[in-house]
Amino acid sequence: MYIGKAAQLSGTTVKSIRHYEDIGLLPRPQRRGAYRIYSEQSVELLVFIKCAQQLGFKLKEMQAILDLHRGQTLPWEVVSNAIARKKHAVASQIEALQQVHAGLVEFESRYAMGGPGLDLACA
Repeated sequence: MYIGKAAQLSGTTVKSIRHYEDIGLLPRPQRRGAYRIYSEQSVELLVFIKCAQQLGFKLKEMQAILDLHRGQTLPWEVVSNAIARKKHAVASQIEALQQVHAGLVEFESRYAMGGPGLDLACA
């Protein structure tokens, strides 16, 4: 299939596909004359890349994962480990944001009652 069809089926753009090829994230496709010809495996890889990006993976992180792929099946053990690390990082971010939220609630309640007085330290 041509690049436009691959973009449509994967939910990406032609520009994104070309970028992924340029940075080595997506293997260069075969050509028929001047046209790039993509396989179903290419579309599956594009869908994987798009989903991973939407879930917070950076292109550099995906390059590290997909370096082991290169035209073969995805290295699911490597993918699974990367997902576990990302989930841990997100959980840590959530915990930090919850602490910030609790601090803001405390800060707001102190000022709602007439200011902090002499106790200027943040909780």
